Amino acid sequence: MLLSHIPQYSLYAMIAVIGILVLATVIQFVIRYKNPHKDYTELRQRTLSWWWIIGLLFVFLGMGNSATIFFFAFISFLALKEFLSIVATRQADRNVIFWAYLAIPLQYFWVAEGWYGMFIIFIPVYLFLFIPMRMVLKGETEGFIKAAGVLHWAVMLTVFSVSHIAYLMVLPGGNPLSGGIGLVLYLLFLTQFNDVSQYTWGKLLGRHKIIPKVSPNKTWEGFLGGLLTITLTAGFVAPYLTPLTQLQGFAAGIIISAGGFIGDVVISSVKRDLQIKDCGNLIPGHGGILDRMDSLIYTAPLFFHFVYYLHY
Repeated sequence: MLLSHIPQYSLYAMIAVIGILVLATVIQFVIRYKNPHKDYTELRQRTLSWWWIIGLLFVFLGMGNSATIFFFAFISFLALKEFLSIVATRQADRNVIFWAYLAIPLQYFWVAEGWYGMFIIFIPVYLFLFIPMRMVLKGETEGFIKAAGVLHWAVMLTVFSVSHIAYLMVLPGGNPLSGGIGLVLYLLFLTQFNDVSQYTWGKLLGRHKIIPKVSPNKTWEGFLGGLLTITLTAGFVAPYLTPLTQLQGFAAGIIISAGGFIGDVVISSVKRDLQIKDCGNLIPGHGGILDRMDSLIYTAPLFFHFVYYLHY
């Protein structure tokens, strides 16, 4: 059975997420009904896309660890492909890019094996050293530093960072009533809720800009309001979905909220540098994979190592 292995609290959390989606869909229909002359195409697309995103995630979570690891490996592939499509690379590095893609199955193999030692050093050490060595063999020195930096950063963001989500599934022990699924749901829900909270507080109370040259809509009021909201939520939910205590959950909330903000503005800086609005158009209403994963790129490794240090 698809749901037979899902721990009790994780199943409750999944049902709660579906409930929130149903409520959001109903609100969307009401808004469109009361304002028939306004264009709510993006809102409709966003809501429908969330159904697809959550639906696919829950299906793979329900199929077990192997399927979930494959799912996030595919996400890494799409994210890496998208990143390399918006950032210019040298013609001489086409063969080198192959090794960047090869890092995906290798990195997720270490995840599936639960081989933490190799998982944690394969990309930051071995691939970091291998990529420039392979580039040197091509004999092209013009633009070498920039090209190496692009490939290193691309793999770190889209493969190494994202793979931490998958590794949460195979951590031993933990909370028996939520398992690894609970850790994944906790991270994903709080990261996305953080985006919504900071946006909402910013709209309601926002007056003072944080970094207007990067993201003019980001305000201190939005950031601090989101930080408080996520910290309290994280502390309350932590004992149910994670091995963390309530106090540790508060700390996790601070890490996720602050990390999510940084990930958001970092990818915003990339887009401003490239003078593009979205990283892609794969997800209607959201843009590309990187537009949806920007916060997770930071929160995933930060949250993973916080939990790993405390309990593993």
